Amino acid sequence: MRFAESSESILARLGALRDADAPTHGGHVLSYVYDPGVAELDALAAEAVRMMQPVNGLDPTTFGSVAVLERELIAFTRELLNGGDDVVGTVTSGGTESCLLAVKTARDAWLAVRGAEPGTARPRLVAPVTVHAAFQKAAHYFGLELDLAPVLPSGVVAASELVARLGDDVALVVVSAPSYPHAGLDPVVEVASAASAQGIPVHVDACIGGLALPFWPELPDWDFRVPGVTSISADLHKYGYAPKGASVLLQRGRDRQRLQYFATARWPGYPVVNSTLLGSKSGGPLAAAWAIVHALGREGFAELAEQTRAATLALRATIDGIEGLRIVGEPTGPLFAVATDDALPAERRVDPHVWADAAKREGWILQTQPGLTQTDGSLLPHTTHLTITPVTASVLDELQPALVRSADAVRGVPRPDISGLLGALPPLPGMPDSDTAAALLVGFGINGSGALPEEFAPLIAAIEALPAPLAERLLIELLARLVEPR
Repeated sequence: MRFAESSESILARLGALRDADAPTHGGHVLSYVYDPGVAELDALAAEAVRMMQPVNGLDPTTFGSVAVLERELIAFTRELLNGGDDVVGTVTSGGTESCLLAVKTARDAWLAVRGAEPGTARPRLVAPVTVHAAFQKAAHYFGLELDLAPVLPSGVVAASELVARLGDDVALVVVSAPSYPHAGLDPVVEVASAASAQGIPVHVDACIGGLALPFWPELPDWDFRVPGVTSISADLHKYGYAPKGASVLLQRGRDRQRLQYFATARWPGYPVVNSTLLGSKSGGPLAAAWAIVHALGREGFAELAEQTRAATLALRATIDGIEGLRIVGEPTGPLFAVATDDALPAERRVDPHVWADAAKREGWILQTQPGLTQTDGSLLPHTTHLTITPVTASVLDELQPALVRSADAVRGVPRPDISGLLGALPPLPGMPDSDTAAALLVGFGINGSGALPEEFAPLIAAIEALPAPLAERLLIELLARLVEPR
């Protein structure tokens, strides 16, 4: 067979494209990337993916290996999270799918008790405002009313805020272990106790912490040791070090977990039974996660967690020593958020977003997060997020002085002032169409053809200042145009 392009030229082009990406190894990206710093694990995962490349995870009755790999991963995570024999689970394509399925299960259980059909009633989903955005998506997709409670300045919700929202119309309460924005460990015990007394299930979103917090010292109970915790999500492609995307959703109770499934024999094709939202799915991430779990074992994960914890504490100490910045709250696990120190005069403050842009110029990619006005009127400040991984320990000698230099370079530099741009916005009778949205992006200094800005501080300032529906519409346009043919 003659190819339209040679394999060499195709792979050369792919290599050139990858060279322009943020580096996935070496610790220079402090979000999205979970690098154990162990080359042997990368090689093992790659070979496991290659071996499972042609396998369709849709049907474990045809590909029995899928059932074995999934069963052993569920057994490992169930033991790690202190689940008993009544805890069963599923490997999903990532944290978002795990969260969606937890909500779908809860909705269907709530409807079943009331003899109602989807769409005929609208139960509530109660959670802190810091809960992962995947739960906003789940509420939107599955028709639940989202009831978000404000959090304390530390980023942790007060148990009383969630307990006060409980009622017969609540299908699920969600707490985080920890939350992504500020690494706050929510009061799982208190919330689960109150919810279970009313027969309300509780989901613990441990997508980022599920394979790290079991090895973190001196934490209150947050997993299946807590009565009333009904389900937990934990990502294997985060601190399980598997390639994207692999996550686990564990649920307490077989009958409850079966509500997660979709099945139909009401068409002339093969009987369809799906444990997840996906039908056909790659067996590669599943196999890679399974291989890494067997290679590391509990002791290996503990060793990497300790390495990560030491690097986290070292970086927190570095931030504590930078005039003008502060760490938000008392973060739990290998992540934290950094805000400006408002107790200082303006000329001694460091804006976290301007600081992140300065660090990027030094070769370090930090994640900027907008501020948020909560429903009680209190403000969560804009922050910069850092996720720490085992490989971070090997680059501390470079990273720590770079963070200090970046702060020194922008101390006293204010956040970008976009008030003039906001004042110049044309009247908008409704949501802008695609061309208008692109023109607005250009007005904010962002290429309307989809090119990303060099500095993110102005973009995040605009997102924070604009009405949320308009900001979301512009972000959709920005991302959509990135993949449009040119």
